[in-house]
Amino acid sequence: MRRKLPRRGFLKAVPLAAAGTLAGTAAAAEGPSSTDSTLDAVREQARKTPVVHECDVCVVGGSCTGVFAAVAAARLGAKVALIELNGFFGGVATASLVNLWHSLKDLGGKQQIIGGLTAEILDRLRRRDAVIARGKNSALHTGMLKLELDRLVNEAGIRPFVHTMFVSPAVEDGRMTAAIVEDKSGRRAIRAKQFVDASGDADVVTRMGLETYRRENVQPPTMCCILRDLGAIAKSHPGFNIHRVIFDKKYKQALKKGFAWSAPVPADCGCPDETGVPGADDLRMLAGTRVFGADCSDADQLTEAELEGRRQVAAICDLLREHFLKPPAVPLVTLPARIDVRETRHARCLHTLTVDEVLSGKRFPDAIGNGTYPVDVHSTHGAGVRFRHLKDAPFYQIPFASLVPRAAKNVLIAGRNIDADEGAFGAVRVMVNCNQMGQAAGAAAWLALDSGDQVDALDVKKLRATLKNQGAVII
Repeated sequence: MRRKLPRRGFLKAVPLAAAGTLAGTAAAAEGPSSTDSTLDAVREQARKTPVVHECDVCVVGGSCTGVFAAVAAARLGAKVALIELNGFFGGVATASLVNLWHSLKDLGGKQQIIGGLTAEILDRLRRRDAVIARGKNSALHTGMLKLELDRLVNEAGIRPFVHTMFVSPAVEDGRMTAAIVEDKSGRRAIRAKQFVDASGDADVVTRMGLETYRRENVQPPTMCCILRDLGAIAKSHPGFNIHRVIFDKKYKQALKKGFAWSAPVPADCGCPDETGVPGADDLRMLAGTRVFGADCSDADQLTEAELEGRRQVAAICDLLREHFLKPPAVPLVTLPARIDVRETRHARCLHTLTVDEVLSGKRFPDAIGNGTYPVDVHSTHGAGVRFRHLKDAPFYQIPFASLVPRAAKNVLIAGRNIDADEGAFGAVRVMVNCNQMGQAAGAAAWLALDSGDQVDALDVKKLRATLKNQGAVII
C-alpha cells in the first residue's frame, strides 16, 4: 500500500512586523545570513527590498481567474500588474491540462447566464478552431488558450510578472501596500493601491493575517494527462471504456497496489473523465487519478501529491501498453506542469455561500455571477463522487460578499479560495464560475480605487452595472 500522506495543519501566517517601508532602489542585505545556534532556524539580516513597479491594482495569480481580474481592471483604466508563478497564464486550464469549460446557459439551455471575458475568450478560441463542443460544454486546446491569454494581457496594457513567486505582503495600518516577490532578479516589491488574491490557496490573505479556514478533509487533487490511441483500442477491443478498465477488478494488479481507483466505485461516480483535444481526434485528456489526504497548500504535501499523481498515471499507461496496445506502445503524450488542485484554504469573507442557497437558486442583490454546474464533492478517502442537482431553479448565483475577506480594506479574493461550505464549494469551484469571480474582483478593485471606499463598503449596484457594461450577464 502506498504511504498515506501526513495530516499536517496549515501554518497560520503572521503579518510582517516591519513591512511598511520599502526602498525605491536596490540595496544588498546588511551582512551574511547565519545559523542561530539556539533555534532550529537560520537568522536573516534586515534588508531593503527594491520596488520594481508601481500600479493601481496588483493581481496575485495568473490563472484565467487572475487574468480576467487584471483585464477587467485594466479595461476600466487602472494600471495593473499580474503575478504568476508559471511561465504562462491559465492556471489549471493550461498548467494542469483541465480543458473542459462548462455550459454558459441555464439548465434548460435557453438563457445565457455567463458572458463577459469567459464568452470572449471562447469566441477567440473558436476563431482559431481551438474549441470543440462536448455536449453543452466546451473542450479547449490548452496551448492555444495560453496564446490567447497572452494576447488579452498585452492588449490590456497589463505589466506581467511570470516565473515570479509571491512571498509576502507589506502592510500599513491594515492596508496592503505592496506585494513582495521573488524571481530570477532576486527579491523585489510591487506597490499598488488595490490587490486581488487569485492564488487559489488564499496565500495573500493568509500571510496578511486575515482569517482563513481549511476543512478537515479537502477534496483530493488529480493528475491529468493527454493519452493517444484510445480510439484505436476501442476499435480492436469492442466495448472498451477507459472508465471500466480503471475500475475493473481484473486489472487491480496491473494498476499496482494502492492505486487510488482500486477501491469499489459507487454507481453514480462520474470519474475518471476524458475529454477530446481540439485538432487531434485520437487524443484524450484523462482525469483518472486521485491523491487522497493531500493539502496542497502545504509545500511538502504538494511535493508528495505531484509524485503520487504521476505514479498513478504511470500505472494507467502501463496497463494500456501491456494489455491493450498491440504491439505495445507508449500511450502517454503529455503530462501537466502541475497537479490539478481542487481545494485548499478558504478566506473567511462577509458571507459564506451555502449548499442550500445553491440548490434553491437563491437570488442575491450583490450577485456577480451565475452557474449551473452541480454540487460535485469528491470523496476524501476513496473512490466516489457525491452529486446533488438544482431542482426548482434554472441556475444559482455567486454573491460578491463571498469574495470580500473580513477585515480587509483593499484586498479581494477570487477563485477557489471563495468562502463557501463544502456543498456550495463543490458547485462553484469550476472554471467558468471562478472566471466570473475574477472579472468581478477586478472591476471591484477599480471601483474601490475610483470611489476611495474600502472593499467592504462598495456600491454593489454600481459594481453590477460596471460588470454588465463589460458584457457580464447580471441578473
